[in-house]
Amino acid sequence: MKKTLGIITIVIIGLILRLICIDKPDGLWNDEYVSWLIASTQQNGFWDAVKSQCHMPFYYLYLKFFMTFFGKSDLMLRLTSVFAGMLAIPAMYFLGKEKNKQTGYLCAGFTAISSFLIYYSQEVRLYSVLFLFSALCMLFTLRLIKNPNKKNIILCILFNFLILFTHTIGFVFVFFNLIYISINNKKTAPYIWSALALCSIITAPLAYKIMATKSFSQWWGHFSLSKIGFLFTDYFSPVLTNLTNAPDNFLYIPQLAFFMITPALIAIMLIIKSLKKDYQLFLLACFFTIVLVIASISGKLVFITKYSIEIYPILIYLACSGLASINNKILKNIIIIFYCLISIGYILIHPYSVPKIRRSEGHKIPADMLNRMELKQDDIILLEYYPQQRFEKYFDFSNYRVVEIHKGNFPHYLSESTDYSDVYKNGKEIYKDIFSSMDNKYFENLLKKYVFDNLKPDQSVVMVILDSVSFYSPDDLAKITSDKNLYDKEPLLFLVFSYIKNKTFEDMLGTLTITRLERKGSWTVIKFTKLNN
Repeated sequence: MKKTLGIITIVIIGLILRLICIDKPDGLWNDEYVSWLIASTQQNGFWDAVKSQCHMPFYYLYLKFFMTFFGKSDLMLRLTSVFAGMLAIPAMYFLGKEKNKQTGYLCAGFTAISSFLIYYSQEVRLYSVLFLFSALCMLFTLRLIKNPNKKNIILCILFNFLILFTHTIGFVFVFFNLIYISINNKKTAPYIWSALALCSIITAPLAYKIMATKSFSQWWGHFSLSKIGFLFTDYFSPVLTNLTNAPDNFLYIPQLAFFMITPALIAIMLIIKSLKKDYQLFLLACFFTIVLVIASISGKLVFITKYSIEIYPILIYLACSGLASINNKILKNIIIIFYCLISIGYILIHPYSVPKIRRSEGHKIPADMLNRMELKQDDIILLEYYPQQRFEKYFDFSNYRVVEIHKGNFPHYLSESTDYSDVYKNGKEIYKDIFSSMDNKYFENLLKKYVFDNLKPDQSVVMVILDSVSFYSPDDLAKITSDKNLYDKEPLLFLVFSYIKNKTFEDMLGTLTITRLERKGSWTVIKFTKLNN
């Protein structure tokens, strides 16, 4: 019992931290909503839904399994990530134990209090599950190298495959992991390469379809060196920055510098201390990161910390190995106590700690505002950026007419004879003149056709605006389009939906009257009414 009491205590601490504020009042935000939407899709349309997104299907199958038995409430969906997050704690214990027992306890303890892992243990996305698979992958990679028996070979193949079947860019990690195995155990490497090559061939058509799907979802950020720094502060401090799109300025909030930088520097020094014996593992993590950086610079993806989560177990293992190797017990205990106080103290006390972060883009926010708009039968709801299906979990649209201008159809509204593929390739060139002017007869005619011509006196149209993608004013757009450097740097979607917001708002004001306006989180909902006078 004494042997298991320590790890049980750590697991309980991890569970408590993951259950703080687990029921988010703002509902699911876009990425989470996509997870639920795909997992809710019936079998006939499930695979088509998977192909329309950017990740492999395992997580959606995982979510579908739990939804079948426990329902579809937001709380239940979040608890599926808590479940994976809890399993990751003993998994990391056994990973660290491959070095020694003390490293095992340190790995488990760090995993339990990691703000990054707590955040994704409360998120309806694949990253909590992916971290678990990555931890188990590294565990059986190390065991395989030490003892290449059938069990370790099979389990190593299994968890490498599960990474491939969960994360679209997981193949990069698997590739470098196989090189690591080949260097350290040449006899078993051919079996593992062959098995995973076969798995890759089987899943290749699905992976190709997912990667070939044209979507603007990744066209909202650019690479900066600060994001490398944020990778370490996100992983090793309680302050998370690069969750969606981080600022270019590393010290963007000077008041948080101590909480960001101090724990990260401690972890980096501990990692450096461990490199003498484990430099190959660190190189694995480095090469994986370099590939992501190159892909980000070339515009293939946005460099977000969570996309590199496969290397997080390695970094934890190296940091904890370095800490365990410190011979001075007083110094070692000071580091452990200091790190725990910063991490847990920040989580419990700071108003913007990870469990308390609001989902400002949660879809329940605009749904609640729509319910307060006192809409009548056949009033019009104009949705900008997201289509109707992204709100149907929280709002019933059946009594209203809906007009959608979203990520998948906006070319139809902005200019004549421009299809999605053209805009995907050359959108900046096509729309530059449009962005700098509020005069767009084509757009005006479509609004007249879909909105104004269908309004009778005393009827209303409600605009639902996502402020976090449409924050530029007409003057801002004119300034950006007149400066080539600014224009080249700016993500297309921000320009597109800022223009759509400005143009629709201007046209609404021309003939209708604002009768209600609400703002909350990242949303604005405006009710325009056609008055009798």
